[in-house]
Amino acid sequence: MSASAELRIRTATPADDDALSLIDRLTWSPLHAVMPKPEPPYAPLFDERHPPEDFLVAELDGRPVGYIRLAHPTPLACNAHVRQIQGLAVTDEARGRGVGRALVRAAVEEARRCDARRITLRVLAHNAPARALYASEGFVVEGILPEEFLLDGAYVDDVFMGRPV
Repeated sequence: MSASAELRIRTATPADDDALSLIDRLTWSPLHAVMPKPEPPYAPLFDERHPPEDFLVAELDGRPVGYIRLAHPTPLACNAHVRQIQGLAVTDEARGRGVGRALVRAAVEEARRCDARRITLRVLAHNAPARALYASEGFVVEGILPEEFLLDGAYVDDVFMGRPV
């Protein structure tokens, strides 16, 4: 990948499932994942609850190198004004190139385009890089669920963050 690779953010299409599923598997880590490590046979990333239109794809030189999932936090009409980041992944080769930041900014813009008033997310307390990225983009800690998850033998807090759109 060249140093001057062009970054493009776009909405996912059904054809992106294989590439984004691979990114999801390659970037799996106990630093951010509460689900077990994916094992074959691999399930598709897109399904009834996770349609392609919920995903924004980051491309460098036309190749997918990351995604962010932006969805409604609940199916309730009284909560329709909120969007929630429910996944962010960037390949190792694209890290440090502003891809994660561009995806977060695109998610905020997409939430704004959808007339959302707020955007929220949940992040594991021990994921300092992600927490720093979100804080630098205006997200603040709005709550903590202490010891919400037991991961690799350690209890980890679940941090709820949000910001106005």
